[in-house]
Amino acid sequence: MRTNSIILGSVLFLSGLVGGIVLTGRLQTQTESLASAVPMTEETGIANLQSRTTPSIPSVAGTSAFTEVAESTVAAVTNISSRQVVQRRSVFNNDPFFQYFFGDSPGFSGYQERPSLGSGVIVREDGYILTNAHVVGSQTAGITVTLADNREFQADLVGRDESTDIALLKIDADDLPTIPWGDSSSLRIAEWVLAVGNPFQLNQTVTLGIVSAVGRDNLGVASYEDFIQSDAAINPGNSGGALVNAQGELVGINTAIFSEDGGYQGIGFAVPSNLASRVMQDLIEYGGVRRGSFGYVEVRRLSPQLALELGAPDTRGVVIWRIHQASAAAMAGMEPGDVIVAFNDNPIEDPSDYARLLSDAPIGETVTLGVIRGGDQISFEVEVSQARPQ
Repeated sequence: MRTNSIILGSVLFLSGLVGGIVLTGRLQTQTESLASAVPMTEETGIANLQSRTTPSIPSVAGTSAFTEVAESTVAAVTNISSRQVVQRRSVFNNDPFFQYFFGDSPGFSGYQERPSLGSGVIVREDGYILTNAHVVGSQTAGITVTLADNREFQADLVGRDESTDIALLKIDADDLPTIPWGDSSSLRIAEWVLAVGNPFQLNQTVTLGIVSAVGRDNLGVASYEDFIQSDAAINPGNSGGALVNAQGELVGINTAIFSEDGGYQGIGFAVPSNLASRVMQDLIEYGGVRRGSFGYVEVRRLSPQLALELGAPDTRGVVIWRIHQASAAAMAGMEPGDVIVAFNDNPIEDPSDYARLLSDAPIGETVTLGVIRGGDQISFEVEVSQARPQ
């Protein structure tokens, strides 16, 4: 297994250098080939894409349709410039000898502003713009939005959700061009998509690719991951930009690339539009994202050894590791060692499935959990409460 990088595609300028936000980690690739669906050529640069394939890739009937889609969407993609406030600490601050003479001198630590550039998507005519949370940062000294017609606006931060890496901005403008919402759940493998953004300050750049996979998780980009993977070229500065389908509908917010050397390698990730839309509505209505919870219930991935010991037929599902007695799940009768395999008839494959289904469950709704206990299949009715803000 090789150590690679997930790069969040905003551009940071510091001391005259251009770089990216890099999260290093290990990404396990499943090597089921798509040779039957995608020609393996040097031009495509596609290798080791995962499952969920369609029998064939539809041919491109002509470029006029894509040209029309590009022309209709670029006007709704903006440039986002923010001044992030970050803590600056001296390398001497942890030196006992230095602290003996100088203490925690404010002259050697403090805060500084760091410019960040990314992209945004106008989703409402009255000035609401979606982007990535990492583009605007957790603390900001100001956000400037530049439209395709070069008009500039100072933006208000409506809210940001680090769990999905989504942020919502508002500018004082009306009758703005928008990209209509698409249904990201209807995306199919090998479906054509366009990525629109501002890589390296090259405004309104459009690239073409296909959907390589859906439901990608465990990437280490955000705590709530359900990414669309595509091979449309995405580079630093594309973060927060649009991923649109062949009908010109918004199906994703481009967020990160997977790379071994920091450059484009045909693997990009986008937050699905259905998820981004829900986050946006919560930010507008509540100022934060409301997520479902059963109280304190810690679940873990089911290993082959655990499955054998707990009487589960395979490793699909999650096992309750710890549970608080006052939690809704415990009061419903659930206990450590229970293997949760279904959520309202939706199968649970792993902890990511469980977290996604629980998070999306309406607050106050009672859900049915399919559970294996001691080899027997049983079910529990559990009420969903609101999770504590992270």
